[in-house]
Amino acid sequence: MKDVARHAGVSLSTVSYVLNDSGPVAESRRARVLDAVRVLNYAPNEAARGLKKRSSPNIGLVVPELSNQFFALLVEGVEQVVSDNGGLVVLCAPEATSDGESFNGRLLRSQRLNGIVYLAGSRTLASSLVELTRQGPVVLVDEFVPGFDDLPAIVSDNRRGAREIAQLVTNAGHRNLAIIAGPESLWTTQQRLSGYREAIAAAGLNPDGVPVYWGNYRQQSGWELGKAALSVPMKQRPTALLCANDLMAVGVLEYCRSAGIAVPSELSVVGFDDIPFVSLLTPRLTTVRQPARDMGQQAATLLFELMAGDGAGQLPPLLPTEMMVRDSVAPPNR
Repeated sequence: MKDVARHAGVSLSTVSYVLNDSGPVAESRRARVLDAVRVLNYAPNEAARGLKKRSSPNIGLVVPELSNQFFALLVEGVEQVVSDNGGLVVLCAPEATSDGESFNGRLLRSQRLNGIVYLAGSRTLASSLVELTRQGPVVLVDEFVPGFDDLPAIVSDNRRGAREIAQLVTNAGHRNLAIIAGPESLWTTQQRLSGYREAIAAAGLNPDGVPVYWGNYRQQSGWELGKAALSVPMKQRPTALLCANDLMAVGVLEYCRSAGIAVPSELSVVGFDDIPFVSLLTPRLTTVRQPARDMGQQAATLLFELMAGDGAGQLPPLLPTEMMVRDSVAPPNR
């Protein structure tokens, strides 16, 4: 508003009167203000206006889909912080509907969102969210997005977690491995793949010789890729599968049950995320725990700081992961 006032040669209060239609302004001055708004491509900071008026902030939360319990935990973390600040969460799952892009666009145009927490399900932001980054604060969570390096992100140490669980598998004696990875374009996929390969190399094996099956982080994908990895001659069959998330590991376990492959005596399986129900499976899944709820809390807290005009400040370091050793890993039987 100060830039508009300076460009139009009027006072800040005059700009406010024109933009809010809250006071008398001479037509010549009104025209100068509107011309400055057009030239400067000015858009009101709805987040700051809402906070200044002490109205309840509306926070957009975009997650790829709703079937993954990891996202549910993250949503809980965001909702807690927003609720503590007297706000509301608008939850969007664009991949769950055929018109997700249109829906996000309508939310943006409604100007009812003061900021957004975004978990990327693909390599690039949707066009409506690109527009949102020009109008208000956006905080990424769990994933970085190439080309948007200036957006703050709250992420965990995926690489270290993957390296530690792959070391657990190789330390158990496994030398014939296969990897069921996530979508190739995602940052989390590449981080976990790098961690696996580092542990494989440290065990004296050739990482390039370990087959990688590209999945999509969904349970059906794990079933299909588990079948592909295990439908080979016995001598070539892996004795351990490194799954890049829990849902795909569950899909592998389902396939093994249908094919009569015993876990862990015939095949060891590990996952990533530690979603709540995997500790109840038979066998209980060995996996890497991500602090999903804490990630959501930190992302929402950072968003409120940005909305208040405090700037990004010092981003927290990579959040630590924790290996959860259970029953799905055993020494190879061949």
